[in-house]
Amino acid sequence: MENKFEQISLKPGFMKHNGGLLFRNISETEYEFKSTINENHLNAAGITHGGYIAALIDAGAGTSAHRSANGAPCVTISLDLKFIGASKTNDEIIGKTKILKKTNTLIFLFCELFCNEKIIASASGIWKILKVKQSNFGPGG
Repeated sequence: MENKFEQISLKPGFMKHNGGLLFRNISETEYEFKSTINENHLNAAGITHGGYIAALIDAGAGTSAHRSANGAPCVTISLDLKFIGASKTNDEIIGKTKILKKTNTLIFLFCELFCNEKIIASASGIWKILKVKQSNFGPGG
């Protein structure tokens, strides 16, 4: 049975403020996330702002890193984004993340964002696995 998307932006924070993020595990190395574009996500040209796309990828891919690191907190070291297409109000954006390599301290991944089954952005990134005691860390930015 397919895993259902769950809202992971439960605590007050950046992504909850921006509409939240739905997330699901596909496998140990594959994850998906999604969000719906609201009017406040648009730029002056009436399409989704690149900053929101970047934040969405950072939160979704970052949660993928967090899950692949067995729940350890992870922080973004680098995120290389390519903006390919556009989206607008009420569009559902789906992100697909693939973990490429995991070491004791780093996670390398690739992520693609889709809207209406067309690619609108891609990213490759590196996350650092933090070796700190768990406290109030949570997924979803």
